[in-house]
Amino acid sequence: MRYFKLITILFLLIFSLSCRKDYTPRPRGYFRIDFPEKSYESFKSDCDFTFEIPEYGEIIESNVRNAEPCWYNLEFKQNGAKVYITYKPLNNNLPEHVEDVRKIVYKHIIKADDILETRISIPENKVYGIMYDIEGNAASSVNFYITDSISGFLSGSLYFDVQPNSDSLAPAIDFFREDIVHLINSFHWR
Repeated sequence: MRYFKLITILFLLIFSLSCRKDYTPRPRGYFRIDFPEKSYESFKSDCDFTFEIPEYGEIIESNVRNAEPCWYNLEFKQNGAKVYITYKPLNNNLPEHVEDVRKIVYKHIIKADDILETRISIPENKVYGIMYDIEGNAASSVNFYITDSISGFLSGSLYFDVQPNSDSLAPAIDFFREDIVHLINSFHWR
């Protein structure tokens, strides 16, 4: 009986001390993501263009229904990321393709906090376009299109195989955005 009273008093003392006002629960953390070192290799196809891709990525032909020639997926399987790349030849329809990309980007406005546009202009390679950075919990966080304004139009979108969460995906978005910028800067029309 005496031990029972002692245990009860000890329990009440611990319980009362644990309910102090200055207690703050630890915030939820995210897993650390280890990324490989940046290293690139040339990608050449039968299409009207070449560019460099990261060595840790794999480029495969698109397997979506209604896929057209020169549509590719740049997959980063280890990180569950994918850049969908589509190519369209131009037949005096550049404004139509630009508007299609703009519509796709601005469909994300419901979940996006902001959409930032960066102009792309590399005159020595005849590469012009826009890169869209979609901030917030949108399905795609980076979209772009590039064109020579005469014969070819290429667009791409970065997606992850997880539910969008801009806080936890921020390091991965930044990492793969650099690869997209490198793809654009190394792009050449044939």
